[in-house]
Amino acid sequence: MFRISVQPGQEVIETVTRELQMRAISNGAIVSLIGAVDSACISNMRKRDASADTLTEYEQPMEMSGTGEIRSGRPHIHAVFGVEGDSVISGHLHWARIQTHFVNVYVEPL
Repeated sequence: MFRISVQPGQEVIETVTRELQMRAISNGAIVSLIGAVDSACISNMRKRDASADTLTEYEQPMEMSGTGEIRSGRPHIHAVFGVEGDSVISGHLHWARIQTHFVNVYVEPL
């Protein structure tokens, strides 16, 4: 297992993808992901059409946790975000930008 640390000024999916390419990892598990982001885009399935995704962008600081998998060298992450007011947002992660804190991604290659 190894850790990918995503720092201020970086984007989570881009950074993880680049690190996987550098390590020549095609398949694996994203065992855990923890940190905080300043903005993100997630998608969820539509209520009456599971084949269609609705993408939503959030521009606010959020605590982040998640898990996922790596298939054909690409990360697939499902994330949970804690936001002001003790609310939770979750879905399939498309991107997340960090300006203030960090995100650590723990990867187990297969």
